[in-house]
Amino acid sequence: MKESLSARVRRLAAEAFKFLTVGGLGYIVDVGLSNVLAYGLGSIPPLLEGSPIKAKIVSTIISMAVVWMGNRLWTYGDRTTGSNLRGVLLFVAVNMAGMIITVIPLGVTWYLLDMRDQLTYNISTNIIGVGLAMIFRFYAYRTWVFKEATPAAEVVVEMDEPSTVPDDRQ
Repeated sequence: MKESLSARVRRLAAEAFKFLTVGGLGYIVDVGLSNVLAYGLGSIPPLLEGSPIKAKIVSTIISMAVVWMGNRLWTYGDRTTGSNLRGVLLFVAVNMAGMIITVIPLGVTWYLLDMRDQLTYNISTNIIGVGLAMIFRFYAYRTWVFKEATPAAEVVVEMDEPSTVPDDRQ
C-alpha cells in the first residue's frame, strides 16, 4: 500500500531530526577538535599550527567515528547497509567526499585570499564547508549507505484445479 504524503513528510522529518542531532554531536567534536589542533586552547598549544587543512582532516576523521555510531544505531537503525563491510566502506567514501567539500572553502580563504584568522577559518570551514557537506551527506546516507530495506517480493503461483485421477479398480 502506498504511504500518504503526510506520513512520508512525518517520516522524513523524523529522519532529518535524528540526522541533525547525530550530526550536531559530530559537529561539536569536529569544530572543537579542529580549533584546538589549529589554534590551541588556553594553555594547550596548537598541535597543527599553520596547517588548517590537516587539522580539519584529523578532526573530521575523529568525528566520523562518532557520527557512524549514531547514524548506524539510531538515525538509520531500521535500515540495512547490506553487509557491515559494505556499509562502512560506503560511509567512509561518502565522508571523504564530504571532507573534500568541507575543506574547499577553507582552501580558498586560507591559500587564495590569504585570510588566516580564526574567525575566517571557522566561517569558511565550519559554517560554509560543513553546511554544504551536510546537504550532500544527508542525501548520500539515505540513498547509498543506509538504504531502506525493500520488502521481499511475494510470489503467487496459481494452482490448477485438482484433477480426478481415474481409478481402474472398479
